[in-house]
Amino acid sequence: MGFSLRRENLKRYKDLARLFVKYGRTELVKQAGLEEALAGDEAPPPAQETAALATELAADLEALGPTYVKLGQLLASRADVLPPAALEALARLQDSVQPFPYEQVEEIVRRELGVRLSKAFAEFDPQPIAAGSLGQVHRARLRDGREVAVKIQRPDIRQTIVDDLETLGEVAQWFDKHSQAGRTYGFTQMLEEFRRGLMRELDYRQEARNMVALRANLADFPRILVPRPIDDYSTACVLTSEYVHGQKVTSFSPLVRTDIDGCGLADELFRAYLQQILIDGLVHSDPHPGNVFLTIDDGLALIDLGQVAHITPSMQQSLLQLLLAVSEGRSEEAANAALRIGEVKPGFDEPAFRRQVADLVGQLQGVRVADIQVGRVVMGLVRLSGEAGVRIPPELTLLGKALMSLDEVGRALDPDFDPNESIRRHAGSLTRQRMRKAVSPGALFEAAVEMKDFMQRLPSRVNRILDTVASNQLEVKVDAIDEQTLVEGFQKVANRITVGLVLAALIVGAALLMRVESSFRILGYPGLAILCFVAAAGMGFTLVLNIVIADRRRS
Repeated sequence: MGFSLRRENLKRYKDLARLFVKYGRTELVKQAGLEEALAGDEAPPPAQETAALATELAADLEALGPTYVKLGQLLASRADVLPPAALEALARLQDSVQPFPYEQVEEIVRRELGVRLSKAFAEFDPQPIAAGSLGQVHRARLRDGREVAVKIQRPDIRQTIVDDLETLGEVAQWFDKHSQAGRTYGFTQMLEEFRRGLMRELDYRQEARNMVALRANLADFPRILVPRPIDDYSTACVLTSEYVHGQKVTSFSPLVRTDIDGCGLADELFRAYLQQILIDGLVHSDPHPGNVFLTIDDGLALIDLGQVAHITPSMQQSLLQLLLAVSEGRSEEAANAALRIGEVKPGFDEPAFRRQVADLVGQLQGVRVADIQVGRVVMGLVRLSGEAGVRIPPELTLLGKALMSLDEVGRALDPDFDPNESIRRHAGSLTRQRMRKAVSPGALFEAAVEMKDFMQRLPSRVNRILDTVASNQLEVKVDAIDEQTLVEGFQKVANRITVGLVLAALIVGAALLMRVESSFRILGYPGLAILCFVAAAGMGFTLVLNIVIADRRRS
């Protein structure tokens, strides 16, 4: 059963339908009723196989627009949904597009800041230094002489994304109700998480707050820079921040690498992200090489903080245990940590899952330092969990995606950088930091308040317990057994026994009636006796059939 097509979204339905047909899912298009959207169109050419298919998928998503580019970047972190070839292709998705005209830039700045662009800035380069699907960045200079980067949101991009998400939401709901993949992965929930993240990314005020928070958290890393936002020149659609003089870590020459402390920079960057993930809980979730700059004073700058993630303390503890187990090649502990983090679904095959994890983690043993990629192992663990029937939370895929990007950045700075050694080396300090955070003044004050509340309530609670014991009214309720299910089971057993007794009575009665002469006969035998035998046979057959069907359903 398909869903009704709304004419105002016909182009979006058509884009999705063509994508499904091209990648061999024509049956889904027919089941969902999307073939109407393709009426009169030529069939798209089939995609190629394996890696070529994944690359073509990334190009198709780029052609569909910003919403699908961002969706592809989200799917690049879902190793439990897509195969490795598709993950690699989607991870390289770039949202670079043609810049919008300078006249629109002037109009947006005037509307957002309340003054003309020439009044707000002493200098403003009309040519953008970067252009993406959501906005573009211009270099400028404030009236006080400070160099700044001004990010300006594309005109009408919010409404375009809202319309795209509405169409995707309809498709996701249909898949969740009518396909096994939808019931397994929960596309509606996944899309809702994507929608919330994308809406936050469209609010540049939130990105400014992320910059302030991350800058404070990384204050102890002298060579890690997070640009400071300029609040008076920032709104929901315009973000002004300090200008970073530097270049992408993947674009400098080997000669430059010899003049910098690449190993030290890579280790400090890796340690900074471990602190974000495992201590602070606020993580720059997109540390790909384009978002990490080598500054002119041989430091590293983190830019584009529109995408951040928040990790709870309990999840941080589990992620730390998993990370240490993977980096040290302890497959049993890695499997246990993954099971604690994930949600086991019906049909989970635990022995097979543990064997696959042991094989995956064992690949780290005996491998050259330059070939070890702990991020890829974590993402492989996510993929195995999804295939085995364990629903993995977004925090684990975030960890794997961040580590994969850091592997690439670390090797650009130092080809011999060993992320596993870095994890083991900093494990002690990370644990001490978590302990210090647990005994911080705020945590101690919270514990003191709870203790005060406990002591205040203790006398009255003890009095109530003693009064209940003295009046012989103490009751202990144990919820270990579902009484309703137990009673229903006893009733079913009693019903079957009763039916059996009735059958036995019919058979015995029929046998006795066979000796009674009667004018009513069937096939030459006393008719009443034959009717009793037929009734007993019918009831017996029905009872046996009911038992067989019920046992099969339970198994």
